Amino acid sequence: MQQFTDTHAHTVASTHAFSTVDEYFREASAKGLHLFSITDHGPEMPDSPHPWHFGNMRVLPRVKDGVALLRGIEANIVPDERIVDANETLMSFMDFAIASFHEPVFPPSDRLTHTKAMIAAIESGRIQIIGHPGNPNYPIEIDAVVQACVAHGVAIEINNSSFHVSRHGSEPHCMAILEAAAREGAQVAAASDAHVAYAVGDVSTSLQKIMAARIEPEAVVTLTARSLLDFLARHGRPVATELAAWLHDLEKKMGA
Repeated sequence: MQQFTDTHAHTVASTHAFSTVDEYFREASAKGLHLFSITDHGPEMPDSPHPWHFGNMRVLPRVKDGVALLRGIEANIVPDERIVDANETLMSFMDFAIASFHEPVFPPSDRLTHTKAMIAAIESGRIQIIGHPGNPNYPIEIDAVVQACVAHGVAIEINNSSFHVSRHGSEPHCMAILEAAAREGAQVAAASDAHVAYAVGDVSTSLQKIMAARIEPEAVVTLTARSLLDFLARHGRPVATELAAWLHDLEKKMGA
């Protein structure tokens, strides 16, 4: 199994990360990626960019050196009626949103509280991917969350960084989530969660775990630019149309 996209990466706009958009383009091109995403943290994180950052992502090139860019956000699940900190106005500028728990925004609580909050984000219609749900600081009722993802067409992120750098102790939780995803026929997204350009596209461990859980390739929405854009089209995201000509040229080139 080989992947040509990445749906989760942070730039210097999230100040605990270390690379610029241009550095990501160069690294993605050098690694043979076809498409990558910038998903800086939503407004509630202490080091998040100003909300104008997200609206102004339209100044970034859609395609550079043959590599396409998606404008994303890693929204925060919040412990109040807003559900996530990416409102409809902000999302009107975005190609897609990931929703994740982060300790500075949503203090860890109990399994039921986490489950209710995550399912509310899934049901909100504002997010397309649920981010690093295997975080051991946020235990969830796995079957209930996976079933909600299936019902609403939301993909479950298998975060490569969770196996190596961040959220230590995630692996058994990630594997349990993958086993449930396989049983329920859920869609999954393998993502790097890069905080430096050198890590963009590094989803090798995530793919190993996905294969070990016997997830069918058709369920991995991030494998190709086509599978990812088709997934976003099912959510009504305009980027699928905006990049249609680029995708046609890419697939023609690959088939030549």
